Amino acid sequence: MRVLVIGGTGFIGAPVVHDLDAGGHEVAVFHRGLTETPLPSHVVHIRGDRADIRDYTAAFKQFAPDVVVDITPMVEAEARAAVDAVRAVGRGGAAPRFVAVSSMDVYLTYGRLHGTESGAPVPTPLTEESSLRSVHYPYRGKVPGLERYEKILVERVVMSAPDVDGVVVRLPMVYGPRDRQCRLFDDLKRMDDGRPAILLPEGLADWRASRGYVDDCAHAVVLAATHPRARGRIFHVAEPEALSQEAWIRAIAEAAGWSGRIVRVPEDLLPPAWRSPIDPHHHWEANSSRIRAELGFREDLPRFQALQRTIAWQRQHPPAIDARRFDYRLEDKVLARVAS
Repeated sequence: MRVLVIGGTGFIGAPVVHDLDAGGHEVAVFHRGLTETPLPSHVVHIRGDRADIRDYTAAFKQFAPDVVVDITPMVEAEARAAVDAVRAVGRGGAAPRFVAVSSMDVYLTYGRLHGTESGAPVPTPLTEESSLRSVHYPYRGKVPGLERYEKILVERVVMSAPDVDGVVVRLPMVYGPRDRQCRLFDDLKRMDDGRPAILLPEGLADWRASRGYVDDCAHAVVLAATHPRARGRIFHVAEPEALSQEAWIRAIAEAAGWSGRIVRVPEDLLPPAWRSPIDPHHHWEANSSRIRAELGFREDLPRFQALQRTIAWQRQHPPAIDARRFDYRLEDKVLARVAS
């Protein structure tokens, strides 16, 4: 198959391209050329800004993809522009399958978790039919640059286009090499600094969330792009077991070779800045049985090995450090109060 990948050089996009290439597919990547990422030499590069994506329809038509995979559809207008740009670029002017990479932040439980919506905990694990948020733009006023971010609206564009074979893949919290969010870093730094204990807000310790290793998530996207049964479907990607926050830190510790303690700390003993910013009564756990049953998805690596690879990369690529997040003198005082 011929697959056009929009944004194929980043954290998730590059593994998608490598997976497609390993599967014998012809791949073209539409990107700005700002991220230096080693890709197979025969991958076609179409350089441009997605803000101007409609200007590249001729280049897309020359490649004539059977499938378009959009790794970075963040905004409704961007998704609409992308769909319009590739609507008739397939072989013979046909509309290619359009796969949008989405997120599990579309669900109502995410709004309740972060306090943008009220209500009782949603039953989990979530399915692809679970209720979505009613309040849009979850990061508006919170995260610069994401004022218009809304995956719910992106999904609607892709799945409602009448002449497009739309597919949506909803990803969990993704970890792995080249993770710009450095999800493991705070705990890993404490482990590598030889801290005797990691403090965990008591309420957060049992909170469960779905996660996925980046190469596994990339393979799920490839299945959604190439499998005949994926047409018109929405799929979750998530590890079979959603670990609690305490179990997740223990898994990191095992992979990192750290033998310290994880100490549950009552919220009232923690400085305000260290208290949990979420309501841990709302678990963010998803059922991924659909993509396993229908497309044959499975993880390639055990979690232990996936974490080892992630840790090795993170140790070589530490982010800029905010010393205020690693006040070990204050942590020792809190530990002493918990022990007394």
